[in-house]
Amino acid sequence: RNTYSRFVNAIRKGFVPLNPETINDDGVVKWAYNVALTRFHEIWEPSRQKLIAPMADMFNHNTNPNVEITVDPQGNFLVNTIADVQPGSPLTISLGDPTNPTPLFAQYGFLYDDCKTIFCKAIHLEQQIQDLGYDFKDLLFQTETGEIAPQVWDIFLYKILQDNDQNAADQFYVACKTNDEDTKQQYHDYYFQYTLQDLKNHVYSILGEVDQLTMKAQSYDLETHPRVPVIVAHNNLVRDTFSMTQQLLEAMG
Repeated sequence: RNTYSRFVNAIRKGFVPLNPETINDDGVVKWAYNVALTRFHEIWEPSRQKLIAPMADMFNHNTNPNVEITVDPQGNFLVNTIADVQPGSPLTISLGDPTNPTPLFAQYGFLYDDCKTIFCKAIHLEQQIQDLGYDFKDLLFQTETGEIAPQVWDIFLYKILQDNDQNAADQFYVACKTNDEDTKQQYHDYYFQYTLQDLKNHVYSILGEVDQLTMKAQSYDLETHPRVPVIVAHNNLVRDTFSMTQQLLEAMG
């Protein structure tokens, strides 16, 4: 919503030469914003740009896409198959990281059926994630079992060490960076109960937030908020996964 508000303010201040009737039509402005948000193709060379091309903007998402898009120096979009495509089959691209459905849901408004993992939602540990050289796609819970990726334990322990023993934090940091698994395990063993409690608190917090968001979404009128069922489905996926993770953590002590 904040991004949309900035978009509206920019065009209504005259930064883009458009007819006043166009920029004051909320329906047209929302349509234009959503087209730009969901149908662009991003390139990085020779400079970062977000481009839209007819037809190429219509490909659907698949975890295992069968085509890829490239852009030549003249700005022409080239679409090439990267897998065998049966007659009558849809052409698909990847719209984002298949390990985490939340960004795809937030930007494109859908959930894919073969989601196996979700991000652990530890946004508050973004600095620790960056310090250890991890990415969101490393910090996952399994949607079928609730299993926790080892890197999740790492970032929670690293934060505990930073708050209580900087020397230990520095040694743990080096162990992570040099793949010294023996040293890492020694720290994990020694501080296990503290890390376990912090992870429990985090999971409990996310479960509470998801319940509140679901209740809020279900209070909306479907006529004016048609995406409510998808929002609830996303929240249920998060809740089911985190509930399984909660059970695993409780079984550990």
